[in-house]
Amino acid sequence: MLVRITSQSGRYPEYATAGSAGMDIRAYLDEPVVIQPGKRALIPTGLFMEIPEGYEVQLRARSGLAIRNGICLANGIGTIDSDYRGEVGVALINLGEEPFTVNDGDRIAQMVACRYEQVEVVPAETLNETERSTGGFGSTGI
Repeated sequence: MLVRITSQSGRYPEYATAGSAGMDIRAYLDEPVVIQPGKRALIPTGLFMEIPEGYEVQLRARSGLAIRNGICLANGIGTIDSDYRGEVGVALINLGEEPFTVNDGDRIAQMVACRYEQVEVVPAETLNETERSTGGFGSTGI
């Protein structure tokens, strides 16, 4: 699968290792951005993508930033649709206890390309029963 990308910084997403599923995405900033505890910031990347139809690019948190600093994606996983052509921004949230500074070129997220299918919604008055049925959180045990 081919994803066409333009970059204002000249930096492109890249895999850190041969076995990496996600490509690192870097911040594209004129000056550092400080994210206070409990606050959010939209960090520009300078990247613009052309994603093939039938695919999306998911933005995901970097585990090191999350565990060491409490820096996560504010929207959990961000989706970039195949018809979007604007700049890719990363919505970060600081769940840590200290202010966190994002500098130009910092690795702030990772992107994973995923195939998807659109579904047809069929209105129904009832649903088939299953072994789990309406059992929710924790219903399948530990």
